[in-house]
Amino acid sequence: MNLRAQIKYWLSLNMSNYDKLAEQMTDILNKKYTRGSINAKLSRNTLTVKEFEVIANIYGYKLDCIKIK
Repeated sequence: MNLRAQIKYWLSLNMSNYDKLAEQMTDILNKKYTRGSINAKLSRNTLTVKEFEVIANIYGYKLDCIKIK
């Protein structure tokens, strides 16, 4: 699953949308986010780990690194 699919999954589970997500990210990161800016970052593969971590936290998840055997 890619980042865009994961985020869309979380949005649908929480009956949310990119506009609400952008508003929450703006509040948390003190940087202006819009639906368009999030989509552009996903299209260009420039979403930072910190931004993805914030998105995960907004929807009640945390990032975890697991060693592959």
